[in-house]
Amino acid sequence: MAAITLKDIVKQYGDGFLAVKGVSLDIADGEFVILVGPSGCGKSTLLRMIVGLEDITAGDLTIGGKRVNEKAPRDRKLAMVFQNYALYPHLTVFENIAFPLRLQKGKFTEAQIKEKVEFAARTLELQDHLDRKPANLSGGQRQRVAMGRAIVRDADAFLFDEPLSNLDAKLRGQMRTEIARMQRKMGTTTVYVTHDQTEAMTLGDRVAVLRKGELQQVASPRGLYEQPKNLFVAGFIGSPPMNFLPGEVVDGRALRLPFADIPLTPELSGKLRGKNLVIVGLRPEHFEDASLLEATKRTQGVQFTAPVDVTEWLGSELYAYIPFDTNPEVAGKLEELDRDLDGEGLRTQLIVALDSESKIRDGDQAGLWFDPARAMIFDPESGENLTWSADDARRIDEENEADRKASLERAHAREAASA
Repeated sequence: MAAITLKDIVKQYGDGFLAVKGVSLDIADGEFVILVGPSGCGKSTLLRMIVGLEDITAGDLTIGGKRVNEKAPRDRKLAMVFQNYALYPHLTVFENIAFPLRLQKGKFTEAQIKEKVEFAARTLELQDHLDRKPANLSGGQRQRVAMGRAIVRDADAFLFDEPLSNLDAKLRGQMRTEIARMQRKMGTTTVYVTHDQTEAMTLGDRVAVLRKGELQQVASPRGLYEQPKNLFVAGFIGSPPMNFLPGEVVDGRALRLPFADIPLTPELSGKLRGKNLVIVGLRPEHFEDASLLEATKRTQGVQFTAPVDVTEWLGSELYAYIPFDTNPEVAGKLEELDRDLDGEGLRTQLIVALDSESKIRDGDQAGLWFDPARAMIFDPESGENLTWSADDARRIDEENEADRKASLERAHAREAASA
């Protein structure tokens, strides 16, 4: 195992295109780090530079404390799992897993190869498939074979390039748990690229969010969710995505939204001094059906009535969609953000996630409630989160790191007990 450090990493192609713009990132020994972002943000290019499949234009890459910029991929002691599995169709599962060992001619005996392959097969529950060919396996089984080939290499780090994108939703869920289980069991440093924020939120110890080749924020999944540094991170993390509403500052005492007014605390009022218009972020799950609230809770938040366009009942919750007209002064910023997030820019609407017992339906004038303390406020020019708290962000990430270490210790204890 080894730590991986990227310092001011740049990738510029021959035509002058800057794919990666000075990314710096420290990945601890044994840590599971996700590189996430929309299509074309540079995450796969960054991964390929780590493994050595792309040259580094500028900056320093160190693995285990040694600079490896000029080292060939085979000399970096890394194992990569590709999106398309890259299995050999004419070889059995056993021989596919054993292939990296056989490439190192004479280094391993047949007995050692058999031992390593059987260990990988046990780890990934492939014991019953070792004599089969890839064509006779499911997508999830093929992915596990590709992972097995990485395990036998005894690598310092595992690198995954969107490994689950070819699987259906059910298999993706199953494979997420397999990858998490394997990483915790082996404690191997892992860098994982995905555009799927569900994978990022469920798998990573920390998540690095990229936008147009630039690193936006690195934090635990919870840290990104609760303390996003800017509009882009706030909009990318969360499903359904965060709602962004224009907020007009009224006499320094309140923010006027399309549906309601939010009272301002003295601290927040100070941060908004000199601003007439901001962008207010509210997550869908922060709303509630006012008719289902306890009387005491109603007095602690903001109630409003709004026309519902469409509802979606999903069993565990109900989504209600409420159209609104945005302020033209922030419309351009929000349209740019939507494009960066791979959105379609169809219409401006508020999405609220309600209890499945709610009786709100299409065409209703719905009574809704939210806690204004949970609102995030963004500068419409810079996109900066004006409500971001360095202390809260640090506390969340410290708790996350303690949880990570405890999880690794439990995994090692279980492994020792079963040995």
